[in-house]
Amino acid sequence: MASVTRFAQDEPALFKAAQDFVALFADCPDPVIAVARQAKTPNAQIAWTLLGTALFQDRDCSQMKDLLAAFYRAFPEEKLWTLPVPAAAAINGIVEEVFNSDNWSMFEHVAGIFWSVGLFARRHPDLVSWTAERSPEEMWRDMGEIYFMGKSKPRPKASAAIYRILAPAPLGLGIRCRDSRRMPPLPLTMGARRYLAILGPAKDNGFADLSAEEKQKLANACFKALSPKRPYAAAHSMQFFLEDGADGFICREWTERCAKCPFYEYCNYAENQGGRKYEN
Repeated sequence: MASVTRFAQDEPALFKAAQDFVALFADCPDPVIAVARQAKTPNAQIAWTLLGTALFQDRDCSQMKDLLAAFYRAFPEEKLWTLPVPAAAAINGIVEEVFNSDNWSMFEHVAGIFWSVGLFARRHPDLVSWTAERSPEEMWRDMGEIYFMGKSKPRPKASAAIYRILAPAPLGLGIRCRDSRRMPPLPLTMGARRYLAILGPAKDNGFADLSAEEKQKLANACFKALSPKRPYAAAHSMQFFLEDGADGFICREWTERCAKCPFYEYCNYAENQGGRKYEN
């Protein structure tokens, strides 16, 4: 299996470029948190973070942000969980309007997820206290009540929700939980998978052939090496690597069309800057 330590030793310039990429994108708004922070109370912010994380599948960051923002406009603040619940037709209609289609693997589950998060919020009417009274492991367990948060390990959506709730701004909501040395696996997003496979420790070792457990182990080790004091900052930043945005890749939007990207000399997807080969 690929070794992060060996990668850092054998490719010091590329490893340093990855550290610089992490630093550059640490303030890039998370699509779920960007919408959840519109809520006026921490309680509503947590609920909207749970909804956005549960829905986040098979769509890119920009699309998910647009969808969550549309839901928030239609059902702001506590309307996510107060009764009567929105009709399935109203919920599905928003998805079709945002995506101009119902062709989404999650489409038939969206209303159920919306209602399930609402039920969770009604069962835990003070979500700030719910967080404060639980360890991350207990939060992970409780989130099994939410439809599509998963029931058994590794449950990546539950892990992602925990980090979004606990991480300080701008990466998360900065809500406190009960102290614990045990944290769930760091989020392994599609952007992070692309980084590990294309420019990271697994670029010569067949990332696609690794088991799910091996991929997660490699990701955890890589994120901790890239940002020892804030491993989640590395996981957060790498979600934007070659991730589609409103105008091409999000990383291009933040780096003046690749010109100021730390990966510019290494990435085959870099836009032409002074004669460089361009691939898309």
